[in-house]
Amino acid sequence: MKKGELSYLSKEGARISVRVTPKASRNEVTLRDGKIRIQTTTAPENGKANKAVAKLLAEALGTAKSRLELIQGATSKDKVFQIKA
Repeated sequence: MKKGELSYLSKEGARISVRVTPKASRNEVTLRDGKIRIQTTTAPENGKANKAVAKLLAEALGTAKSRLELIQGATSKDKVFQIKA
């Protein structure tokens, strides 16, 4: 997915649900059947995968990583991020 391609979702207070695949063969953000799926090469150890996912999502949204807050699913493949001001 191109940088900023999901920028229409980047509104303050918006909650964005994603499905994560850690330890994938490549880093990629895709939109399938209206659902955001993120693949990251990072292993889910000590929150490293969550940081990688936040970075990839921020790039796809065309926003700063610091504006994303993980509000649900820290240890799950299904995560919810909220966009801060």
